[in-house]
Amino acid sequence: MIKTLSILGSTGTIGRNTLDIIAQEKDRFKIIALTANNNIELLCSQALEFDAKIIAFEDESLYPRAQELLSGSKIKIFTGKNSLVDAAGEKTDITMSAIVGMAGLKPTMGAINAGCNIALANKESLVCAGDLMLDAASKNNVKIIPVDSEHNAIFQIFDFDNPHYVDKIILTASGGPFLDLPLDQLSSVTISQALNHPRWKMGSKISIDSATMMNKVLEIIEAYYLFKIDIEKITPIIHPESIVHSMVSYIDGSTLAQMGIADMRIPIDFALNYPVRKSNNLAKLNLSQIAKLTFLEPDLAKFPSLKLVTNVVKLGLGAQIIMNGANEVAVDRFLKGKIKFTDIVDIVARTLDKFSTENPKNIEQILEIDEKARVFATHITKT
Repeated sequence: MIKTLSILGSTGTIGRNTLDIIAQEKDRFKIIALTANNNIELLCSQALEFDAKIIAFEDESLYPRAQELLSGSKIKIFTGKNSLVDAAGEKTDITMSAIVGMAGLKPTMGAINAGCNIALANKESLVCAGDLMLDAASKNNVKIIPVDSEHNAIFQIFDFDNPHYVDKIILTASGGPFLDLPLDQLSSVTISQALNHPRWKMGSKISIDSATMMNKVLEIIEAYYLFKIDIEKITPIIHPESIVHSMVSYIDGSTLAQMGIADMRIPIDFALNYPVRKSNNLAKLNLSQIAKLTFLEPDLAKFPSLKLVTNVVKLGLGAQIIMNGANEVAVDRFLKGKIKFTDIVDIVARTLDKFSTENPKNIEQILEIDEKARVFATHITKT
């Protein structure tokens, strides 16, 4: 059976990896919609190669170029403020949610409301919408399959039929590029150093989040919602080899681990083909070639972001939105050379301290809280 598929954020790292999988399995998938921010050349090239029905981007000034690139094809062009949501609303068997950051929230919700099953790579949308997203998924009979390697791993080994058997979830983290860097040198690291992840090939935003471990904070919150487990029962552990992608410990003393090489195409392939597994030509794990597997407790002095997570979740959804918005601003400012690496988590903490917690009841209220956090975080990065 051929599955219909849309990719929200097809020109990013996850989007490109998804299309790499599709290229191997063209007989199993039909592309409906591809969306992008402003990489119109790549977007149109992808649409032509994979015979997409629709492309979508918000910047209307790019429309003439898209028309030119797609001349002679039957591909529809959606552009303007609501274009991504409109494209996401096209019914598919599964939609890959791969837009980076809060920008992915409305398109992802659009796909859910259209009844599309979601392969979720955009963790920020779940962190900021929480039960609002899960309730919409339940209402529309939508399955959410996580794509992040850690959550995809847990999804494969978690006993959903008997969640009371679960003692804790252990989220692994590589430790990023600064695991062995002395604490007193963190304030002087460069952008290129922070982007140089030792294991994973990722986009710039998630690479910086990995370096600060803010990515793990977001992942802990994502796991809290996906697996409906107390936040205190979700613990991070440093695993530099990135072979064990996460573990689930059970009340009888058993711990199950999911393992594989560090290649995002593996969890992507799982999510696209779920609930079945298909053979592919991706490299397989060879345990005889692995000298050791190392596990370390995170250094909270080096990774202060990890100290935020429990309190943020207890404060509620509003605090999660504030934290995420401030982090996106701080990461952007660091990537533009405006602040130091060590300022990122400080800006997040100061923004959290500024606002009282508001718990939104709809997407519009989520976006209002997000905007307030961004305005304040931007202000303090300039002072």
